[in-house]
Amino acid sequence: MIPGRVFRWVAAAALVSCGQRERLIFPVEDPGDGDGPITEIARPGVADTTVTEGDLLLIEGRAYDADGVDTVYIEVGGANQGFSPIRGEGRDTVEFALQLSTLNLFGATVVVRAHAVDLLGEQGGFVSRQIRIE
Repeated sequence: MIPGRVFRWVAAAALVSCGQRERLIFPVEDPGDGDGPITEIARPGVADTTVTEGDLLLIEGRAYDADGVDTVYIEVGGANQGFSPIRGEGRDTVEFALQLSTLNLFGATVVVRAHAVDLLGEQGGFVSRQIRIE
């Protein structure tokens, strides 16, 4: 039989040890914010744009996230053009600028969509621009 004072000391030491072990093995805080990156298209600045066929159109924007941006994806529909994903390499803000050719696209409507994924794998929402070619 263990005397009362020794038993309480051993029990207290075991509780402290277990508590420390749980904090090290099972973190209670998630390092991510639970949201994916925010992506913005600054140019063209409005959701629906009309341009003249043959003009070179510049698409500019940025994606940002406190957890670090892993990759920015740009999709183009209606123009038979594509862009490789842009690597963010963990930077908080990744700016992009892409040239979109409108040559031989008279009468077409092109939709540009962009979104990003952070280092934790959280995907942000899409942002888009519709471009009418005259």
